[in-house]
Amino acid sequence: MSVDYYVRLEQDRGPQPSVQMVVAIARALQLGADERDHLFRLAGHAPPERLTPVRSVSPTVLRILDCVVGLGAFVVSDIGVVLAANELVVQLLDLSPHPAAAPPDVTASTTWRWFTEPAARDRYPGEDHAHHSRVRVADLRVVWSRRGSDADVAQLVAGLSERSPEFNSLWEQHEVAERHRARKRIIHPAVGLIELDCEVLATPDAGQALVLLGAAPGSEADDQLRLIAMAGAAG
Repeated sequence: MSVDYYVRLEQDRGPQPSVQMVVAIARALQLGADERDHLFRLAGHAPPERLTPVRSVSPTVLRILDCVVGLGAFVVSDIGVVLAANELVVQLLDLSPHPAAAPPDVTASTTWRWFTEPAARDRYPGEDHAHHSRVRVADLRVVWSRRGSDADVAQLVAGLSERSPEFNSLWEQHEVAERHRARKRIIHPAVGLIELDCEVLATPDAGQALVLLGAAPGSEADDQLRLIAMAGAAG
């Protein structure tokens, strides 16, 4: 890239730069991620995906987990590793957060456990299993399209394809869909079947989501959540 070409770009007198040229300019100027994305938009291109997942949970998000009352809340990675959770979720779903100090093995993924460990389905009614399987695979397809060459995603897909005929069959259907909002039915040993609203919210960090589980105030499900919280506190 010549100096004259770059000057014409700055003065908006040159042709639209290619994606490769924008990448080169961002690298030469040592731009941060937000600055790079802004440069892409100025050049008329969509910013590239931020593919590097962040395993640590920000202090602000951890504070949200501590402050949430009456709702189950947890942070999950894009491959389904639970990174942090409040006590209500631990009691509700029997989820234990993975230590953030080390990169998680793919076997820490709830998607891995869903397809390889029958006990992982115990908290969900049997008639809902097929739906949950399809949703998990469609969600993983989204992650695979973004960073399928990354070791954790490649190992998760390859491992499940080898070990689970159910996963392999669903994977071959090529269904793609991210989870955002859903209705979940959960079986808890203390209160029985409980129906909850599930909201999946993106976090500022790449490859993470904040998941909230709750019910309308005063509803039967809300009362059930209170009983679970009380049982957890007593235990």
